[in-house]
Amino acid sequence: MHDAAASPADPLRSRAPPSFICGIVPAMRLLHVFRRFHQAHNVRPMLKSLAASVLTTLARRGVAAMAVLAAGLGLLGLAGAATPSCPPEPAPLPAEQLAAKARDRGLMWTLRRDGRTSYLYASLHVGKPAWAAPGPRLREALDRVDAVALELDPLDRAAWRMPEIAPLPLDDAMRSRLDAQAAAVCLPAQALASLHPLLQTSTFMLLRARTLGLDVRYGQEILLSQWARDRGLPVLALETLQGQLDALLPSDPDDARRELTSNLRQLERPKTLLRTLDQMVGVWERGDLKRLDRYAEWCDCVSDAADRAALTRINDGRNPALAERISELHQRGQSLLVAVGAMHMTGDKALPVLLKAQGFEVTLMPRPVSR
Repeated sequence: MHDAAASPADPLRSRAPPSFICGIVPAMRLLHVFRRFHQAHNVRPMLKSLAASVLTTLARRGVAAMAVLAAGLGLLGLAGAATPSCPPEPAPLPAEQLAAKARDRGLMWTLRRDGRTSYLYASLHVGKPAWAAPGPRLREALDRVDAVALELDPLDRAAWRMPEIAPLPLDDAMRSRLDAQAAAVCLPAQALASLHPLLQTSTFMLLRARTLGLDVRYGQEILLSQWARDRGLPVLALETLQGQLDALLPSDPDDARRELTSNLRQLERPKTLLRTLDQMVGVWERGDLKRLDRYAEWCDCVSDAADRAALTRINDGRNPALAERISELHQRGQSLLVAVGAMHMTGDKALPVLLKAQGFEVTLMPRPVSR
């Protein structure tokens, strides 16, 4: 079934990789954007939103505290009540339900070298309330390691100071399409105007994910950062904000506009976009590496050389530096739990392949048992 806004014969059907498989920057910018939105509109004091809730309440959170996460805060909620076209933020689960739903999800490898074992975990940048408690495998890894390493630490305020980004000139038609997408997720027109247009479309995609009960607050990076702090473990960054922005935002304005057009086409076909996201979540949750490795065949997002180049830039292009950083941190004498986006585990330059070249004995752990 095709969305009404797109024709099957559309020669311009190519589109860039969906933002939910990209770096953590779009997910975290969503939280920061709404922090500023709440401040500007005096909806709620910010000390009861991101800065305080994420950096204090969440940092102390165990399984029980997670159930309180959004009960009164509504980090991403706007002033109005939810409407049929604007799904509400997913409701947190009571502690007893979380404990019952705690199970292993996703892909995980052991990395052995220098007489120590580290762990590599394939993360997803959005999640569900039922994922707010770690399964046995993650709990065991957290109890054994000396530190947690993430692309970027979502709870390190200093790491999220946005650098200057060159503006991307747009014509009126493109701005109107962005405004239409803002309205589709219940935002006022120009609410995200301070963001680069590609980050705006990333935000719209992440908000669309609420239709499937997904939210950035339950993404693995935020949860792992909290679980690490609960245990007194340091959280280390594998990348910098500038580095992720360089990968996410093409330096050539024409390339950026092409990717913006592709993103907007995805957003204008919401059923297809949500179907891809739903498939991605299922593949990740089952730990289906073979299916994940064939992502380009079923994502409806890679149809020409430009799309493949964008996917390579966003994912494969970052992997060599990620592998070197992981090797360097491990070599310092500490055992790590490393979490990097699931798409970095695919292809000829997959992180497990590059880490094996760094001298690690890399072993894929058994797939999670379905319940």
